[in-house]
Amino acid sequence: MTQPVLFIFTSADKLLDGHPTGWYLPEAAHPFWVLREHFPIVAASTKGGKVPVDQVSVDMFTDDDSQRFLKDKDAIELVQNTKKISEIKADDYAAIFVVGGHGPMIDLATDKTFAKLVEDVSAGPVSAVCHGPAALLSTVKPGTSEPLVKGVTVTGFSNDEEKQVPLDADKALPYWLETKIKELGATYVKADEPWGVKVVWDQGILTGENPASAGPLGEKLRDILLGKA
Repeated sequence: MTQPVLFIFTSADKLLDGHPTGWYLPEAAHPFWVLREHFPIVAASTKGGKVPVDQVSVDMFTDDDSQRFLKDKDAIELVQNTKKISEIKADDYAAIFVVGGHGPMIDLATDKTFAKLVEDVSAGPVSAVCHGPAALLSTVKPGTSEPLVKGVTVTGFSNDEEKQVPLDADKALPYWLETKIKELGATYVKADEPWGVKVVWDQGILTGENPASAGPLGEKLRDILLGKA
């Protein structure tokens, strides 16, 4: 029986300054359609139940795949009835994928249960897109106190991109993601231009830089799991 891919969503609906947040539509939708053709999809979050979508992403991304996700029966079920991360056993899943949005910086980044889940992953890839890699920053390499991303080449939402978002990042966010990744000893890479596609696969960790990278990350994860990468 084919093991499912576990989509991890944020339960956070507000940033530090009270600005609304949540998961980012195309960063769930685009990988969902790619992966669903080959694997069952299961969703989990810190609190379980319905997870908040960032309304800005719903208004901004009107492409067919994003809007279809909002109307699809299985996709609706996915985001309205997530499991609690505490209920999840890593070995039951082919891979973990953290959906982006600013939300993961608020809850997943410091969630000890999620950190333990990642540490328990033995074979399947751990993947994340945009701000999703924030969820990996408090995790450590199994059996050590060393940051999971130390010595690993990763990407994630860049400082240049963050500056272009209509948000006071210094007040709304606990840190700038690119800066934090570098502080933890990872090799941070990004696309040649802001908002360009960048996907990186290194040492079992698969990351994508931004919304445009979500679909390509899904394709890369599919190929890894099917043995085609």
